[in-house]
Parts: sequence; structure tokens; C-alpha cells
Amino acid sequence: MLSIPALCWLCRLPLHIAAHGLCSSCLRQLPPLPPLCPCCGLPASSAQPCGRCIRRPPPWHGLVCVSDYVPPLSDWVQQLKFSRVTALRVMLARLLLLKLLTKRRHELLPRIDLVLSVPLHRRRAWQRGYNQAALLARPLAHWLGCDYREAVRRVRYGAAQHALSASARKKNLRGAFRLEMPVRGRHILLIDDVVTTGSTVAQISHLLLAQGAASIQIGCLCRTL
Repeated sequence: MLSIPALCWLCRLPLHIAAHGLCSSCLRQLPPLPPLCPCCGLPASSAQPCGRCIRRPPPWHGLVCVSDYVPPLSDWVQQLKFSRVTALRVMLARLLLLKLLTKRRHELLPRIDLVLSVPLHRRRAWQRGYNQAALLARPLAHWLGCDYREAVRRVRYGAAQHALSASARKKNLRGAFRLEMPVRGRHILLIDDVVTTGSTVAQISHLLLAQGAASIQIGCLCRTL
């Protein structure tokens, strides 16, 4: 029986390495990012921490993203989250891995020894059937050679974050998370699919730092710029 070749998610031509998901040509054509602050991930004039982070640092130590929330990444995120196209997970996780490795080459980053994912409340996870952040985090932990744990629980059900204003997002997340393992001294990579205001990853980062985490890096597919 002849196997059907894997196709590039963009140009639909056969791939030499099926697991990559994108051909090298389409990979080079993904929308370029402007210079970003290495801390908050927002546009900056240089690769140094921006004025916002100097005045008021976020409760994490660095952020890396693949793209602004624009096509094709925004389309793939929507398909992964709401259309059950979970076959996208390996390709998207690889795109994030490439960005993480690039950041590691250009900055003195601590070696990640624990990967966590932003959780869904069990009711929303049951409705969707999976947590998209966890689908990205598992292969990343394998490739990085470190632990992956579902150690952060969302214990309070609230409105979907994307439907709320910035102030409402913060209120919606108060007391929403619980940590279920010791993290003292650990260098953590926290994975989410999209970071918009940063309220969710900030709330979890505060929780991790309060329990003695040594450092926190945020990894996401899209950072709303």
C-alpha cells in the first residue's frame, strides 16, 4: 500500500520531513516580527528591555513568540482551539521551539528544567476535549529534554478571557489558579497559545514566584502586538 505524503500546511506541496509541517520556503515567508522587548515581547526600539519593563517589570523574566496575531498563525490557532485540528500541534510546537533556540543563542538564558502549560478549567477542557497549550507543551518538553507537568490547575470557572476587557481579565483571574507541585529553584517555561494583555501568564507567574521558582520564561505562538 502506498502511503500518502505529508503536505505543507501552507503551500500543500509534499514535505521532505513530514514532522516539520512547513516546507523551508513557507517557513521563510512567515510574517516577520518587528524588534521586540525580550522581557514583555512588545515592540521596542532595540533588543534591550523596553522602558515599560524597566519601570515596571512583568512577573516573568522573558517572553518569546512566533508571530503577532495575524494569518497564518492566527488561523492555525483558531483551528487548533475551536475546530479540533489537533494535527497542527507538532508543527506549531516546532515553530515555537525554533524561536526558543534562537533566543537561547542570542541571550544568556538559564537551562529550562520544567515546562508547564496554562490550564483550562475542567469544564472548558471537557467541552473542548483537550487543552491546546498542553498539546504544544508536551513535544516542547521532549525536545528540550526536560520535565512536563500539568501542575497548574484552574480552580475557578470564569468567562473566556478573549471576550473581556483588560481590566475585566484581571478580575476574572483572581484566585483562579492553584499550584500542585513544588517549584522552588526550578527554571520554568510556561506555554500558552496566545498572550494578549498578559493577565493570565502574569497571574500564574506570581504564583510560581511565590513558591520559589528560580526563573520563568513565557512561550506562546502569538503575542498580540
